[in-house]
Amino acid sequence: MSKTLYERLGGYDAISAVANDLLPRLQADSRLARYWQHRGEDGLKREKQLLIDFLCSSAGGSLYYTGRDMKTSHKGMKISESDWSAFLAHLDATLEAFQVPQAERDEVVAFVQSTKPDIVEA
Repeated sequence: MSKTLYERLGGYDAISAVANDLLPRLQADSRLARYWQHRGEDGLKREKQLLIDFLCSSAGGSLYYTGRDMKTSHKGMKISESDWSAFLAHLDATLEAFQVPQAERDEVVAFVQSTKPDIVEA
């Protein structure tokens, strides 16, 4: 039996480490920082945990994602094509920093790209 993407990525700890690297990159980017302004510490922690749960679940892990769907979560945020491109650049840098093999990187990026119609509005 072939391994799931979740297993090939290293499971929960590896996906959590990626989220812990990616979110600060996004928050520090002057083009994207506005999405996290005026957010309390607890809200940021909850958002990070939801991201980890979503990624783990979507990659074939046993975690159950309890958050809202991507369209509802991002509605009204006015995320632009430029914002999306900046996000993808940070995702690529994070995957590179963790030396994720190309086959798994391609799967992660394909999955992330599949969410674009529900996230990009402007």
